[in-house]
Amino acid sequence: MSGAPVRVLLLGPVPYAEALRVQERCVAAARAARGPAPGPGARAVRGPAALPGDSAVRGGPGAVPAESVVLSEPAHPVYTWGLRGAPDAAAAAALRARGAGLVAARRGGHITFHGPGQLLAFPVLDLRRRRLPLRGYVAGLEALVLRLCRRLGLGAARALPPPFTGVWMGDSKLCAIGVHCGNHITSHGLALNCCTDLTWFDHIVPCGLEGKGVTSLSHELGRHITVDHVLEPFFDSFQEVFDCTLDFSEDPGN
Repeated sequence: MSGAPVRVLLLGPVPYAEALRVQERCVAAARAARGPAPGPGARAVRGPAALPGDSAVRGGPGAVPAESVVLSEPAHPVYTWGLRGAPDAAAAAALRARGAGLVAARRGGHITFHGPGQLLAFPVLDLRRRRLPLRGYVAGLEALVLRLCRRLGLGAARALPPPFTGVWMGDSKLCAIGVHCGNHITSHGLALNCCTDLTWFDHIVPCGLEGKGVTSLSHELGRHITVDHVLEPFFDSFQEVFDCTLDFSEDPGN
């Protein structure tokens, strides 16, 4: 690939809140790498700190890529929602009683579930530098997952026309997509069900879509597919779709 490098932060199984924390540090580093664009007479403002262990976030010897992708597997069950679809008090209490956490997230979309057996991918990309509109970026995430599915032998997976997002098998969603974009820097991203316990979705209307189901790679392929199994095809597909090289870091941003 000839494109700019994108740093990979592979967290493994961690609490959802930890993945969010690392993501926010990556967003801060991406904004700092871009630098301010002050007008005449504007006061200089110190940018946010880079990720720990980084010698630099801009170009030059020892610099790390400004763009990142944070990969994790939620260690515990959690329900999250975006700008819409927050559960009322009674529904929230019922979900907590089942042993799940509840988190409001700065992304688009309604309530959904994250938990063990699911790949969470939070790309932190600069859409302005890439000259990529937000809708084109969402389509890129869908294309990434479709390529991954084909690599695993699941050629029937498809994306639906707007307003639907994500990747589907028939009327069942295999991969949910919910993104945030602030100052052209992306955050949040996709959740791909690998060997997720799908019964957690029975207690909500996933993504606010009545009459639609959810599925997983393991269910569709008839064999146990873990998050580790999909990492290599994810990396290959990410590089192809976003025209980049992946830079693997030992520092998870802790």
